[in-house]
Amino acid sequence: MKWWENQKVSVVWTMMRIWLGVQWLEAGWHKVNGGFDASGFLQGALTKATGDHPAVQGWYAEFLNGVALPNVELFNVLIPWGEIMVGIGLIVGFMTIPALIAGAFMNLNFLLAGTVSTNPILYTAAIILLFAGRGAYCWGADHWMIPYMKQMFNHHEKKHKKPIVV
Repeated sequence: MKWWENQKVSVVWTMMRIWLGVQWLEAGWHKVNGGFDASGFLQGALTKATGDHPAVQGWYAEFLNGVALPNVELFNVLIPWGEIMVGIGLIVGFMTIPALIAGAFMNLNFLLAGTVSTNPILYTAAIILLFAGRGAYCWGADHWMIPYMKQMFNHHEKKHKKPIVV
């Protein structure tokens, strides 16, 4: 066992994971209850793609203009509910690795859209927890769910495996 997966050290990762989950849950909850509309954010990001030193790269501005803006109604649902799901997953430690990846991916997209705010801090916390691996979910639902899922998967595989005839 690596030192960062130690049960005592994993308490630190758990506190960090829960803190990160609360940040995501609060952000999503405010968006769901506040009538979130991403179109203003997207338009603002497009204005940051001009000038000598643009905060938004041209290729990302093309993505925003060609994909995100025409589908803003979909993004108006995906962003707040994605934030809520990431938050819940991190708080309870269920599907921790996918939640960390999804959260880091959202932070990266917000950064690419020229919004700094807390995104570098949240992104860094997610990356650190990803490197912590098993230590990040030692104190969470994944601690019990992952072995159970592995057992169910292996049982299913053994049940349907055909014997090799020589």
